[in-house]
Amino acid sequence: MSRNTDGVRQNATTGYEIDDFDRKILSVLVEDATVSYAELGQRVGLSAPAVHERAKRLRRSGAIRRTSALIDPTAMGKPLLAFIHVDTTGWCKSQALLAIERFPEVEEIHSVTGDTCLLLKVRAGSTQALEGLLAHLYATPGVSATRSYVALSTQLERPVQPGVTESWPLREKLDRAGAEPSP
Repeated sequence: MSRNTDGVRQNATTGYEIDDFDRKILSVLVEDATVSYAELGQRVGLSAPAVHERAKRLRRSGAIRRTSALIDPTAMGKPLLAFIHVDTTGWCKSQALLAIERFPEVEEIHSVTGDTCLLLKVRAGSTQALEGLLAHLYATPGVSATRSYVALSTQLERPVQPGVTESWPLREKLDRAGAEPSP
């Protein structure tokens, strides 16, 4: 699945401005997309028909791209989470390299800045399965090196959140107060 993220700074919902009620609706749907419009309305303080209309607008505008199930990776036999940095000779987005998406272990492919070309998020059944994927990568024309980072535990993993941080705390204020930033 290839998605262009060149316009990442642009509002993806062209022609429709997301307001606080929309953000509340999206917050509930991110946690449980199967909630009824009646319950959703109760939770955000709107009527069921009003919530239904807003949900339809959010879908039409592209703010809600799709509804899907979040599957437990361990239940699927893929307890090993790894991030792979892929270095290439030349332009990294070759068709041969991007064909790695055909493997169900590859969850995400990102073209990135920094000291690598591509960043892959993969889930595998074992270190041997990860090694097989790495062997395939090395056999791909243009791949010059990889660096793999296996997650020992996950502290936070979540889908895109509808909220935005309006104001980031200044580091100097935190240092003077000896406090940690609040979420």
